[in-house]
Amino acid sequence: MLCTGCEWKLKPNGDSDGSAHVEVQRYDRLESRYLTTGDFSALQQMNIEYPVETRTLIEKVLQIGEVNDPEISNKFLRFYQDSTLQMLIADTEAEYANMDDLNSQLQTSFDNLRSILPDFPVPQVYAQIGALDHSIIVGDRQIGICLDKYMGENYPLYSKYYDYSQRVTMTRRYIVPDCLTFYLLSLYPMEQYDSRSQFEKDMHMGKVMWVVNKALGTNFFKTEYVARVEKYMRQHQHIPVAQLLISDDYSQMV
Repeated sequence: MLCTGCEWKLKPNGDSDGSAHVEVQRYDRLESRYLTTGDFSALQQMNIEYPVETRTLIEKVLQIGEVNDPEISNKFLRFYQDSTLQMLIADTEAEYANMDDLNSQLQTSFDNLRSILPDFPVPQVYAQIGALDHSIIVGDRQIGICLDKYMGENYPLYSKYYDYSQRVTMTRRYIVPDCLTFYLLSLYPMEQYDSRSQFEKDMHMGKVMWVVNKALGTNFFKTEYVARVEKYMRQHQHIPVAQLLISDDYSQMV
């Protein structure tokens, strides 16, 4: 997971309940236009409208140099001239020509999170095309979806790099759960992670997955640790969800 700074771009939609409108920003379309046609106006639009996303893509995701390098636009273009990556771009844009279903799922999930976590900061969400190295990019109130990592378990290119247990999670249905999971982990990190026991690490992830299930309105994640959290919260219904996520005491979940 990559965490990087970003700018806050979403604004409340003006509804009386103060809810924020969530829609995936199609940064990937500008990226695709530049990388497949060399249209410099698309690159200019990327830099002007999405400066943080472009810096993150070039410097952190692809790691091909610094965004202020005079030659970076050519390096960026050349990086994707590989025939495999050109095919990946075309396939990704075809697969995700429409993302209305994901927008709807994200909206519902974030609304649900706001109801159980009153101070929950709704993030901006954008889509991009990486190089098969990252799935979700998390920043300050920002989530980037690398669509190239969600082309389906039977996508031919994946079999060269991933085993079946990995490929089954590289599908469209995992996008929203992954967005919620990694974003919540960024908001509620485990302190002193390296010194924690494996049980504590698993339980912390179980807590986050349990909250994600509540946001989704379905038991998407079904692990032993999620079940432990479910049992604990049934017995302690007075505990706010935020307190559950912050708590370091796992003694009652053994």
